[in-house]
Amino acid sequence: MMSRFLIFGLLLTTCSIAFASDPSPLQDFCVADPNSPVFVNGVVCKDAKLVKADDFLFRGLHLMGNTHNDVGSNVTSVTVAQLPGLNTLGISMVRIDFAPWGVNPPHTHPRATEVLTVIEGRLLVGFVTSNPENRLITQVLEKGDVFVFPQGLIHFQKNVGNGYALAIAGLSSQNPGVITIANAVFGSNPDIDVDVLAKAFQVDIKVVQQIQSKF
Repeated sequence: MMSRFLIFGLLLTTCSIAFASDPSPLQDFCVADPNSPVFVNGVVCKDAKLVKADDFLFRGLHLMGNTHNDVGSNVTSVTVAQLPGLNTLGISMVRIDFAPWGVNPPHTHPRATEVLTVIEGRLLVGFVTSNPENRLITQVLEKGDVFVFPQGLIHFQKNVGNGYALAIAGLSSQNPGVITIANAVFGSNPDIDVDVLAKAFQVDIKVVQQIQSKF
């Protein structure tokens, strides 16, 4: 009986690992059909006979993003929403541009690990481990350096140079998602109750209201 439970447990563990990320494709490709009325976990496949080369092409990643904003950064995403051919392939990428001293604010990707490469400039990067340790893992990256941010963990990047900086990152999902912490907490729709945030951040309600007014 014990051996049966052990085998069952191993099977459950194996299945959990197998389904821990985007499912593997069951055909050569499954180009996304955003016009399909069918709702599935992912995107419905376009008829393979209608697929063309442009479905696998994204142009413009060489263009600098507009960093004239409050945080001084811009993210150009290449996910299944921009590149239909990524559907079911479990991968996407982004270009991140930084103005001098610009920041890509603390955020998470709920469905993907991120591996980032610095193309130009110097970046201070880091991520925070889960409760209860909440340990900050941080490093200054130079041109050509590579750093990985584990799936779901809060992370950030900051340009620590006087010039513009550029990074390219790969993500382990066709649709990694992004939750920017400040926007989610202080800019939710509708607002999170100020008393909840005041207690969570151990500040006066007026401070919370002031921060909420910025989002």
